[in-house]
Amino acid sequence: MLRLSRYMGALIAAADGHPVSPRRPSAIGPGGPTAPVVIWNLVRRCNLTCRHCYALAADKDFAGELTYDEVGVVLDDLRAYGVSVLILSGGEPLLRPDIHTIARRAKDMGFYIGLSTNGTLIDEDAAIEIGAVGYDYVGVSLDGLKARHDAFRRLNGAFDLSLAGIRRCRDRGIKVGLRFTLTRDTADDLPALLDLVAEEDIEKVYLSHLNYAGRGNHNRLDDARHRLTRAALDTLFERCLTDLRAGTGRDYVTGNNDADGAYLYLWARKRFPEQAGLLLPMLNRWGGNASGVNVANIDNVGNVHPDTMWWNHTLGNVRERPFSALWEDISDPLMAGLKQRPRPVTGRCGDCRFLTMCNGNTRTRAFQLTGDAWAEDPGCYLTDDEIGVVAGGDRVAVTAFGTGPRRPRVTAAQGSL
Repeated sequence: MLRLSRYMGALIAAADGHPVSPRRPSAIGPGGPTAPVVIWNLVRRCNLTCRHCYALAADKDFAGELTYDEVGVVLDDLRAYGVSVLILSGGEPLLRPDIHTIARRAKDMGFYIGLSTNGTLIDEDAAIEIGAVGYDYVGVSLDGLKARHDAFRRLNGAFDLSLAGIRRCRDRGIKVGLRFTLTRDTADDLPALLDLVAEEDIEKVYLSHLNYAGRGNHNRLDDARHRLTRAALDTLFERCLTDLRAGTGRDYVTGNNDADGAYLYLWARKRFPEQAGLLLPMLNRWGGNASGVNVANIDNVGNVHPDTMWWNHTLGNVRERPFSALWEDISDPLMAGLKQRPRPVTGRCGDCRFLTMCNGNTRTRAFQLTGDAWAEDPGCYLTDDEIGVVAGGDRVAVTAFGTGPRRPRVTAAQGSL
């Protein structure tokens, strides 16, 4: 996850002549604390059947989901292990009858609690309850304006319901943000959606790239083309810059494509040529993709995954072994590779001058398309020239600070699961 506003703010401060601390901004990344942020899919049931759902949720009950008592045991283990941030998700988490009871218990234990919801069920009573529990953040997904969103969510009226839920949270002083998944079909609505964010005074914007997992994998042909991705990020960067200069306090974040950090640096070289260099150490300390390190996932039946996009790879189950033990176990080849620095990535990723910054990206796209978790990321939208790779010949490793020695090449046989 790239916390765009923080880096953009550093550029503006430097351009205005203010000193900028070289310390690493607070962010989720491989350079951070040992205990991960845990995204917990407490229920798989959902009232929608969204085209890009990684959980393949449906409006039915799923067998074997963790009971309240089992959730409590896991909470105790997570807190003892040092986990401090929980994102409660689904399916639609508000369809779990004891969701607020769980959230209250976690809040009493000292967790930061986020709620990841489609927003359609946040009526007046639900908004009052969300406020009473004290959720630290509520994230609501919108895939564009009304027609686009309703088509993606496969429910007429979904947009109006979700926007009403956002407004109810906002009006009660609950921190609420908008999540937008960038695809070839949704990209055209991004500018208008950002206008809506400003009109509705929404505090946070999270742009998520499409990842090849769950329903998103079945619809991978709808992934935004690389040129479209770059255009969307240019739009987001400029809007973030405008808001920062206006002092709105709005927060911009991107996720599921850690090439965004390198693209931000390249963008800054054009827009802030004298200040762009200060981003290099900051982004390198951020460290890019955190799957298997500082981001974890527990699904509805207690299976643990390196992140929410790795539901096809299970590390174990919290009913059989504590999360803390599963997360430390590197006998699993995928976890060993994800925790390795640098990761054993191959092809363009292995020779990329921004590997320290990006960390090889999410790895799920490469695995879904090639069966090799360490192959080059097909979702990287940077050119060979931008990442320091000579097209059509031997690749040359280039550090973010200049040309450096080649890294040892890892073969596909070594790197595959």
